[in-house]
Amino acid sequence: MEESIFLYGTLRPGHAPREIADAVSRLRHIGAGTVRAQLYDLGAYPGLVLDDSASEVRGEVFAVPDAETLARMDAYEGFYSGDAPASLFLRVKTAVALENGPSEACWVYTYNGPLPG
Repeated sequence: MEESIFLYGTLRPGHAPREIADAVSRLRHIGAGTVRAQLYDLGAYPGLVLDDSASEVRGEVFAVPDAETLARMDAYEGFYSGDAPASLFLRVKTAVALENGPSEACWVYTYNGPLPG
């Protein structure tokens, strides 16, 4: 089964840094969507924290073609499966409201560090 991922920052095609751009270029665009979350400016990149009481954060949903692509994105985001305390971002499933259809359960990278004031 193909996995879907909601991207809102530097992992989006056209925005991805050179070291991850080739992996991101393999993603297949599904459509625009939103999640309820707070978005923080962390300097070089944004950090999203899911929050049902927050406003909507817009992003794009992509199909991930294979486990290798997802693993490369995990490494870039500092997500270590099985070691949440050491992870800068966590990859979690959440409902994404798609603009062109119903909600879909997608992976999303959520910030796991200290929040700016």
